[in-house]
Amino acid sequence: MQLGLIGYYSDFVVYPLAIALLGVAGLIEAGEESAPDWIGTVLICLGLWTLIEYVLHRFVLHHVPYIRDLHDRHHVDERSPVGTPTWLSLGVHALIALPVWVLSDFATASAVGCGLMLGYLWYISVHHMIHHWHPAHPSYLYTLKRRHAVHHHIDDSANFGVTSLFWDRVFGTARL
Repeated sequence: MQLGLIGYYSDFVVYPLAIALLGVAGLIEAGEESAPDWIGTVLICLGLWTLIEYVLHRFVLHHVPYIRDLHDRHHVDERSPVGTPTWLSLGVHALIALPVWVLSDFATASAVGCGLMLGYLWYISVHHMIHHWHPAHPSYLYTLKRRHAVHHHIDDSANFGVTSLFWDRVFGTARL
């Protein structure tokens, strides 16, 4: 969606606060003995985010009619504040974490939520940086920027991973 500047940048304030609050509450609930398991769950979900990012970009942003049109606008004007409103992305995270809480416990649900939200925050941060910053050559960020530029300007059927090349390699959509 086309967002105002406050709407566009609100994720960069809301998500760190939500992750910190949920993380503290989850670790308190988990207790000292279960803290390593909690951290492990966060890391697994952070890794899982890279697959979710790939699937959403490849199949939702490029194929679901209304969403595809919005994403096409981003391909045309990369610097415009087009994105997902914070209320919507947080709602989706809640729809994932709440069933985990019901089926398990708050500590596990908070770890799942923190891991996925950390992944999302990393994604939106990297995506913003590759469209608005000029990273030094041959940095990690520069490599991601080049790969994403190929997706935008040469072949929009390749390089769906914004933060990672891994899933593009696994599914044969990598183009360097």
